[in-house]
Formats: sequence, C-alpha cells, structure tokens
Amino acid sequence: FFRGLDDAAKLKSIKPRKGTFKFVWFEEFSELTGANMVRNVLQSVVRGGTDFRIFNSFNPPLSVNSWANKYILVPDDRAIVFRTDYEMIPPEWLGEAFLLEAERLQAINETAWRHEYKGEATGTGGEVFPTVEAREITDAEISQMQYIYQGIDWGFSVDPLAFIRCSYDRRTQTIYLLDEIVKRGCSNADIVEMIKAKGYDRAPDGGSYYSPFAGERLEAKQLTICDSAEPKSINDIQKMGLKAIACTKYPGSVNYGIRWMQSKHIIIDPKRTPCAYKEFTEYEYETTKDGEFLASVPDANNHCIDSCRYALDKLINSSKYSA
Repeated sequence: FFRGLDDAAKLKSIKPRKGTFKFVWFEEFSELTGANMVRNVLQSVVRGGTDFRIFNSFNPPLSVNSWANKYILVPDDRAIVFRTDYEMIPPEWLGEAFLLEAERLQAINETAWRHEYKGEATGTGGEVFPTVEAREITDAEISQMQYIYQGIDWGFSVDPLAFIRCSYDRRTQTIYLLDEIVKRGCSNADIVEMIKAKGYDRAPDGGSYYSPFAGERLEAKQLTICDSAEPKSINDIQKMGLKAIACTKYPGSVNYGIRWMQSKHIIIDPKRTPCAYKEFTEYEYETTKDGEFLASVPDANNHCIDSCRYALDKLINSSKYSA
C-alpha cells in the first residue's frame, strides 16, 4: 500500500483484505509535520498484529532542533539507528562527476559538505548550547558520580517551578543532567515534599557530621541553590528541612553563567530530563528583525537552564573553573 501523508486522517480506515500489516516504512520521514503525525499513523496501521517492523528513512535536516533529528536521539531499546553517507558507497555507483562535486564543496564550504554529503545536522548558527549530547545516562554511571548539584528556579502559574539535579566531572569538564521536577502551580511545600520523596534532601554519599548544638551526629544534607529573587521562598524551604541558599547575582552574571556552561560538554538523557532536553536544544540567541543573531540570550523558555545555572553557581563563580 502506498499513501501520501498530507493528512494522517486519511489512514483511519486503512486495512489489508487479509491479515495485518507487518512492515511500515516512513520515507522522507523528516518531511512529516512531527511526532504527533507519526503516532496517528501508527495507531491506524499497527493494529491487530503482534510482530511489526517500522522503518524511518530520511536525510537529516540542517538544524539540530528539527523534530526528526531529535526523534531518533531519544533512547529506545527496541530501535536501531544507523547512518550512511556517500563514502560508504562503491565509487563506481556514484560516478566521477558526483565525487568531484563533493570534493569541491568540501574544499570551499566544509560545513555545507558535512550536512549535504555526510548527513550531519550542522545547526542554524544560533544555538546557545551546540555541544549538548543526548544519550542514556545509566544508574551505574550515576552511582559513580562524586559531585552532585541541585538548583531551583522559582515559578508558579505562567512560569513553572523548575528543579534540576546534575553532576559535574571536573576532569572531563562535563555536566550531566540527572533529574528534573518541572511543575506549574507548585507550592514551596509541594517541591520540598517531592525532593524529600526522591531522597534528594540527603547527601548522596550518606555521610554524617557531629553537631555540637544538637550534641549528636546528624545526617549530611544536600545543598540546593535557588534563585535569589525570592528570599521568602528560600526561607520557607529551609524551615521545612532543606539545606538551601540563594544564588550569586551581579551585573552580567546571567551571560557569564551561560558562557561557563557553553564551554563545557553537556550530556542530557531525554528520558530522565525531557523538559531540560527541550530547553537546552532549542535555546537560541535573540535575532534582529532581519533574522541576524545577536549576542544576547532570551529570558524565555529557560527555566531548566536557569535552575541548572543556579545548581552550578559555586563552580561558575569560582576562580578555579573559569569560562
């Protein structure tokens, strides 16, 4: 069966005269309007059977923000992703003219060659965090991480409250995003309860210390660094048992914090932190009315980015770890 997908609703009544469909092939996958359309098609076609094979083939779009490029980066234990390019093909299949044109473009515009001939999503030029790597972060990896950091960006109605838990490897200068809580209408009591439920109020190494005031050993607590704009909220969560302090703010602190994170390798597991993954991969510099990129970053759709910046505040503002 061959069907165009200008309207996924046209497939609602599709079925073979006998049996069920086993193979579904989305050719030019990236030309579809998004993951919602893919799901709509599969809900109509993949019914009644127990064994299916689904193929998605496409030339990667230029922008890393393309839904198709991000779709295949989401870890899926059932899926196999493989890439091909012209250098894997016997030269005689392609012909001399094709190869000469590829060599010419490589010499004069390597970025265009990487996209058009190697299938790389080389980006739009406006990405604030072009070094983000999307991959699975395993529990075994996390168990070996020594330095854990947490941050909160306050919000309630229009803007959600965002909590980020991350790790930083000083040796490789790599930031790992480990978990998130992003919720609208979240009170201070709610976020404290959720953090405690995950055990994130306690130090990850299970350490303790002697308190001369209490006259006994107390369980060590995990520090959470918060947006300094709401000192009352910080005071609230302190009273409810979290070890929390305000972040450092000064003229230019936002841009410096962004530059600091830009200079690091950032690894995000889209399953663990889907909101952070969306923000980090879609965050772009502001533009002029003519579409030229500016050096400034927008103060919008960046709640997880801000909470990550607050979490790493002590590193960002340390003379040992400059941007």
